[in-house]
Amino acid sequence: MLVIGCAFLALLACGVPVVFVLGASAVLALVTTTDVPVGIVSQRVFAGLNSFTLMAIPFFVFAGVIMDAGGISRRIVDFASALIGWVVGSLLQVACVAAAGLAAISGSGSADTAAISAIMQPQLRRKGYDVDFGAAVIACAGSMAQIIPPSLTMVVIAVISNVSIGALFLSGIVPGLMCIVMLMVISYVHARKGGEAYRTRQPFTLRRLGQTGFAALPAAGMPVLILGGILGGVFTPTEAAAVSGFYGALVGAFIYRDLKLASLPGLILRTVSLSSAVMLIIGTASVFSWLIANANVPQMLGAWLSEVSSSPLVFLLITNVILLVVGMFLETIAAILILVPVMLPIALQLGINPVHFSLLVVVNCAIGTVTPPYGVSLFVAASVAGRPVMTVARKLIWPLLGLFVMLVIVTFVPDLSLFLPRIVGLIN
Repeated sequence: MLVIGCAFLALLACGVPVVFVLGASAVLALVTTTDVPVGIVSQRVFAGLNSFTLMAIPFFVFAGVIMDAGGISRRIVDFASALIGWVVGSLLQVACVAAAGLAAISGSGSADTAAISAIMQPQLRRKGYDVDFGAAVIACAGSMAQIIPPSLTMVVIAVISNVSIGALFLSGIVPGLMCIVMLMVISYVHARKGGEAYRTRQPFTLRRLGQTGFAALPAAGMPVLILGGILGGVFTPTEAAAVSGFYGALVGAFIYRDLKLASLPGLILRTVSLSSAVMLIIGTASVFSWLIANANVPQMLGAWLSEVSSSPLVFLLITNVILLVVGMFLETIAAILILVPVMLPIALQLGINPVHFSLLVVVNCAIGTVTPPYGVSLFVAASVAGRPVMTVARKLIWPLLGLFVMLVIVTFVPDLSLFLPRIVGLIN
């Protein structure tokens, strides 16, 4: 265990990509501390990927790519602008509302952040807004794609935790939307103190709202199709992901007509590139997780936590701290595959609902995507805005504080996330 830990930290400190850190440290530990043949690595990688449910990942990635290329993102932003553009600091409010809409379609925080930034940042700059604060808000709002279904992160953690994907999807709706509202409140307070630049507002008209709403209606059909199909038992999550990609292609090509059939090969190649990176991390992380399990880390950690406290709330608070720290340095899926197999058995022993625990992991991972030094959504937002990452990071204090408040609420009020799955009968 000491060898794998030292190798992991050393390679990570050297800037080696996480996927190679996981694989190399696992192989090094196998060679130096066990008699297990190295060939077991390829078997464990295959075992980690040998899941029908994980096939949902490339399909959801394809749906997100199609969403951007097919004009769906732009129409959702236009509708959000018509709906909330009359509020002080309207551009920030539009970014938050649009993030919620895109989250219900793409399932990828970095993709949502990139799409919203590309559309909103030029307007923020032109209107005289604080571009760094705008990038910070967009990064936090875009990360909500991990909490608001359909979420790629939820698919992965549902497979690891052996919980219902439908139940986990439903558990994220209320907390995700509350996080968006919290960011809107923080943006409004910032705008009230920001000067005349934030007072420029678009007049609200029912005509414009109706026009943009009608234009965005086909895009709104995607989350209805995904959640309705899964909860209604029409198709599995993997089939729902495939249907969402096909639906997005139809909408982009034949309704909006922004998607050209000639561009499909390039979009498919982009999907393959993005998906393969995620799947490779899952495969190598499964080897890492297997070694940790064989080293009895869950048992040792469980014994330590039992000595510290037998309270479920204390365990959840410790889990939050661990996940927040790890999320600063590790990619989301890698963190899940390493930590969830260790922490989940302890949570079950303490009587914590696995759906509640899984959602807490997702919320922590969403926050991790905007916390430096590794925050992916933060890097995307800063890059599109053309600003240094650390300059944007200094503006994260208030948006991140809002997300931390929501994390505490979700931790101490489990019914906030569990009442929707209970209503539909997916959990007791």
